[in-house]
Amino acid sequence: MSEQTTSLYAAREPIFPRRVSGFFRRMKWWIMAATLAIYYLTPWLRWDRGPNMPDQAVMIDLANRRFYFFWIEIWPHEFYFVAGLLVMAGLGLFLFTSALGRVWCGYTCPQTVWTDLFLVVERWVQGDRNARLRLHKEAWSARKVRLKSATWALWLLIAVATGGAWVFYFTDAPTLARDFVTLDAPGVAYATIGLLTATTFVFGGFMREQVCIYMCPWPRIQGAMMDDNTLTVAYRDWRGEPRGKGLRRREAAADLRVAGPQIGGRSPIIPMPGAPAAKAAPLTGPGDCIDCNACVNVCPMGIDIRDGQQMACITCALCIDACDQVMEKIGRPRGLIDYVALSDAPREAAGGAPAPAWRHVMRPRNIAYFATWAAVGVGLLFALFIRPEIEMTVAPIRNPTFVTLADGSIRNAYDVRLRNKHGEARPFRLAPGPAATDVALAIENRDGNVVEVPADAQERVRVYLTAPPESGIATDERTALRLWVEDTISGERAHVDTSFNGRENE
Repeated sequence: MSEQTTSLYAAREPIFPRRVSGFFRRMKWWIMAATLAIYYLTPWLRWDRGPNMPDQAVMIDLANRRFYFFWIEIWPHEFYFVAGLLVMAGLGLFLFTSALGRVWCGYTCPQTVWTDLFLVVERWVQGDRNARLRLHKEAWSARKVRLKSATWALWLLIAVATGGAWVFYFTDAPTLARDFVTLDAPGVAYATIGLLTATTFVFGGFMREQVCIYMCPWPRIQGAMMDDNTLTVAYRDWRGEPRGKGLRRREAAADLRVAGPQIGGRSPIIPMPGAPAAKAAPLTGPGDCIDCNACVNVCPMGIDIRDGQQMACITCALCIDACDQVMEKIGRPRGLIDYVALSDAPREAAGGAPAPAWRHVMRPRNIAYFATWAAVGVGLLFALFIRPEIEMTVAPIRNPTFVTLADGSIRNAYDVRLRNKHGEARPFRLAPGPAATDVALAIENRDGNVVEVPADAQERVRVYLTAPPESGIATDERTALRLWVEDTISGERAHVDTSFNGRENE
C-alpha cells in the first residue's frame, strides 16, 4: 500500500490591497514622501569643508576611512560614535514597539516604504484592487502583457534609482554620476547597483509581505517587546460581534459615543461634554461589524485583523481608515478597529472607559527605555563636543628598548602618529613634558621639532628622545614621561603618557 506524500509548501497567493483614504493613509503618504526624499536627495547636498576636502554633506569615504555628516567627521578610531548610534536605534525600536506596537514596520521600514511605492505604480498602471484581480486571473493577452510590462519597467527604473542612490553615499555623487554616463565608473559600483536593483525589484514587486513574514526576524522578537498595555491596532470584538449585515441598535441615548484612546487628528470618540462615560446598552441585533471585509481588502499583508493579534500584522493602520469609512456610512461610531490596549478590552466590554493613551505610553518600562536612550544620546553629544581637533598616539620602539650613544647619552625611539582634524594644514610642535627638561627631542629626517601635518590627515614620524649620561632619567630603569604636541596656530595642545628606558636595564 503506497503512502501519499502531502506537501507542506503553500504557493503564495498575490495580494492586491484596495486603495483607502483617511488619517493614517495620509500620514503614510507624508512619511513615504519624506523618507524617499531623504534617501534619494541626501547624496546631492553640499557642505563646504574647505579646500582639498569633500564637499558632500553626507558621505561614507571608505577609501580614506572617514564618515562625513554635515559638520561632523568621524575617524576610524572614533567608531564608538557609530556604535552609539546603533545602540540608540535599537533602544528607540524597543521604545516605540513597547509603546505603540510595530509602528516602525508599518510606517518607516524600507520594505514597507518601497512596497508602498511599488503599489502606487501598480495601481496607477493596472487599476485598483478589482481591476488587478481580474488582470491576474485572466489568460495572457496583448493587453495583459502591455500592462504587466509597463508596471515592471517602472519598477525597474525605481530599483535602478534605489541602487544608484545607495552607491552615491560612498563617493562624490556628481562625479560618480558622470562616470556612470561615460562608463568610467569602477566595476564594483556597477555590481553594487546591479545587486541592489535586483533585490529592490524582487522584494518590493513580488515578495512583499513574504519578506516581513519569513525573512525579517522582528515579527518574532516583538512578542518580548509588547504586552497587554501596548497600544496596537486591534478589533473591538465585544462591540463588533456577532457579525451581520443588519445595524446594531442600542437603547442608550443618541448623544453617547464609545470612548477610546484616539491617535492623531481623527474625530475624537469621547462622551459629550457633561455626559457620563458611555456604558454598553443591551443589544437588540448583530454587532457593529457588517462583515464587509473592507479591513481585509486594504491590508497589504492580506490578513484579517478581526482574527486577533498576528505575527503578520505590521500595524500600518489602513484597516482603521477602511473600517471608519464603513462605520460613518452606516451611522455607527468610529473606532471598531483602532489603536487600543488589550488590557482595556474587559473594561470597555463592561461599559467602562479605557485608560487614557498617555498612561499606556508613560509606563515604567517605556520611561526606562527612554531614559537609557537619552543617556546614550547625551553621552555621544558630550563626547562629540569635547573631542580635540588634534590627536597623537605614541608607540615606543622595543627592539632595542634604548641605545647608548658614544658620549654615554641614552636614546629612546618612538613611533608617533599625529592627527590633524582641521580643514587646512597645521604645524605641530613636539616637546617632552616639564619633568624632562634635560631631554633632547629630535625628529628623523626633519630639522627642529615642528611637523607640518596636511589637512584632515595624519602624519607618522620617528621621534628620538636623548637623555644626558648622568641624568636621573638616563640611569633609572624606567621613568614616566609625558610627550606634548601643540598646534602652533591655534595653541591647542594634547599629550600622551609614555616611558623612558634607562641603562639600568643593562
